[in-house]
Amino acid sequence: MSISVIEQAKIQAQVLVPLVKTLQAELGAARANALVRKALADLYRGFGEEFWKARNHGKNEADLGKAVASAFSTYARDDALAYDVIEQTHDAFAFDVKRCAYAEFYKALGEPELGFLLICTADFATAEGFGPDIKLTRTQTIMQGASHCDFRYKRDAGGSR
Repeated sequence: MSISVIEQAKIQAQVLVPLVKTLQAELGAARANALVRKALADLYRGFGEEFWKARNHGKNEADLGKAVASAFSTYARDDALAYDVIEQTHDAFAFDVKRCAYAEFYKALGEPELGFLLICTADFATAEGFGPDIKLTRTQTIMQGASHCDFRYKRDAGGSR
């Protein structure tokens, strides 16, 4: 049995939270956060690329709705997220997260800003890994105090895979 993503995030936080706080103290928050974002973006973009290749077997016209729904179910495992699907088509997947155990965990630590840095910013890098024609829009997160997270994945009609 593999460890769920929420459990991985909790384990990683034991190292990442003190590391990021030390970097912020030494380098300043802006510089430290930029370095963390860059390091994580490269990592998560690679995860997105690998997932897309594995899920779509190299096909250029993969079903975006099915692919993102499949990826998202990995992050939602073990009741980590409660969400409503708004739209699922060949070229789109839109959903609202209503409850987020990742945000609950980081808020309990008293570190929602670090939760946003370490968890939420990864969503955009992962989407970049899906390819240049896949765009993610999100205007708010529970981690930052909103009532829900509004994820909108869409295939750019002008792009191609």
